[in-house]
Amino acid sequence: MLKEIAEKIQQGLGDKSFDGSLKFDCGDDGVIVLADNTASTQDRDTDCTIRISQDNLVKLLTGKLNPMTGVAMGKLKISGNMGVAMKLGSLLG
Repeated sequence: MLKEIAEKIQQGLGDKSFDGSLKFDCGDDGVIVLADNTASTQDRDTDCTIRISQDNLVKLLTGKLNPMTGVAMGKLKISGNMGVAMKLGSLLG
């Protein structure tokens, strides 16, 4: 499932550039790492980590979960460089 999500993110990136690296940590389901303008399921160190369930990740990426609401409700937790997380909105939006 995460591999398919990573592929959709990769398609969404298109010719947009993403400065920095970010990891969606979905716990036992695995990770999606955005780095070097690619999305992969290979785990590595990143500038920023967003801990989120796979279900909520899908909601976040499809616009059904507002990032700020998600943080306030504890549905996602951000650690590391907050500036990198803020860039995500313009990248996927």
